[in-house]
Amino acid sequence: MSLSALLAAAPSPEPGGSLDEAARQAGDAAGWVEENWSTWLNTGLRIVLIAAVAVVLRIAVRRALTKLIDRMNRSAQAVEGTALGGLLVNAERRRQRSEAIGSVLRSVASFLILGTAALMILGAFQINLAPLLASAGVAGVALGFGARNLVTDFLSGVFMILEDQYGVGDQIDAGVASGEVIEVGLRVTKLRGENGAIWYVRNGEVKRIGNLSQGWSTAGVDVQVRPTEDLEKIRAVITEAAQEMAKEEPWSERLWGPVEILGLDTVLLESMTVRVSAKTMPGQAVGVERELRWRIKVALDAAGISMVAGAPEDAPEADPTAGMAAPSAYASATSPQSLAATPIPPPATTK
Repeated sequence: MSLSALLAAAPSPEPGGSLDEAARQAGDAAGWVEENWSTWLNTGLRIVLIAAVAVVLRIAVRRALTKLIDRMNRSAQAVEGTALGGLLVNAERRRQRSEAIGSVLRSVASFLILGTAALMILGAFQINLAPLLASAGVAGVALGFGARNLVTDFLSGVFMILEDQYGVGDQIDAGVASGEVIEVGLRVTKLRGENGAIWYVRNGEVKRIGNLSQGWSTAGVDVQVRPTEDLEKIRAVITEAAQEMAKEEPWSERLWGPVEILGLDTVLLESMTVRVSAKTMPGQAVGVERELRWRIKVALDAAGISMVAGAPEDAPEADPTAGMAAPSAYASATSPQSLAATPIPPPATTK
């Protein structure tokens, strides 16, 4: 068939065909929008409502927690400077502890509220949340294994703060370091040692805590005298010195009980030890021991009782061979060294 025949057989395009097709498509689109606009409006309003409720709830919870923390700090500052406040309340310790607890609570509240709102918004879009939650669980487990030390430090810090194991101003022994607590964090605790060094201790590395500032402390003094001294006289002299100390400031506040003479601790040929003990304010045992030792020494000297210095209990015995030189190999005439050093005799000459 020729090209002219094909052109003659093809239908001629109508002049208004393209306009009719565009109009039909526009009508279909308008009908689809009209059918789904209510669903879109419902979904949009639902998302806006969820977001608004989440934001308002988050602001309200954070403000409530902030007011609670401020109220705790004001109650600590109200008794600061008084005798009861100096004994029971450390304002800086309460402030840092309350701030740390408030930070944890605010973070947890924000995570729960915003996370729940995000899941509800995704659900409004008809998104299947099961694979997403499964992937998030797997990612959380992987992150937990990868950052297990950080997670351990954080969780240990949270429980230390909630249980009030120690606070700012406490004297603690954390095993890896000891000193005065100057800052308590969720991951690291800062200690100031006796020589002024600042120790940064990870909370997850602390396996046991010895708090020397909670409850009460015990001051112990050992008095070593000659075994020929009169024990009743020693008891009377120490009791009188302790009673005078308990009547004076500031020792009357630092001593929480009478000074007790527990009795003889050791009896040796050269000396005997009298053990003296007293219950003191937390963290004041060292100062009480020094003052009590000073007063007992002065009282014993005034009574004509001499104190003796005892030998260290764990002092190693002197080695009598420590100053001796090692034996020399040349001391033996038959040793290889002596034979090698012996001069070779001249050859014998015969006439």
